[in-house]
Amino acid sequence: MNKEVLVIEDNEDNLKIITYVLKRAGFEVTAARTGEEGVRLAIKERPAFIIIDIMLPDIDGTEVARRIRGSSADGDIPIIAMTSYAMKGDRDKIMAAGCSGYIEKPFDPLTVMDDIKKIAGI
Repeated sequence: MNKEVLVIEDNEDNLKIITYVLKRAGFEVTAARTGEEGVRLAIKERPAFIIIDIMLPDIDGTEVARRIRGSSADGDIPIIAMTSYAMKGDRDKIMAAGCSGYIEKPFDPLTVMDDIKKIAGI
């Protein structure tokens, strides 16, 4: 099984926490801090799954998901949005952009891996 994960997150604290959780679960983590970099790495690396923040400094996470879905990297790569957007309608926008599911921030570092596994189908 591919153990590579791409995390697209510009907040250093969130990136450190999710990287720690993923590494403890046996995954190798590649990080991107902008949406453009994330799209480029998704195409190049073809990770097992992608975790993406919705609020990024250049293009937002929904646009990143759309670009990945429209690229040669698409395949069946699960894309998991991690976002503090929890307003009515936001989930529909996130899913319509091509995300496989989403996890609300702040997330619990002790249980988030269970949610990731469910969404990614692993």
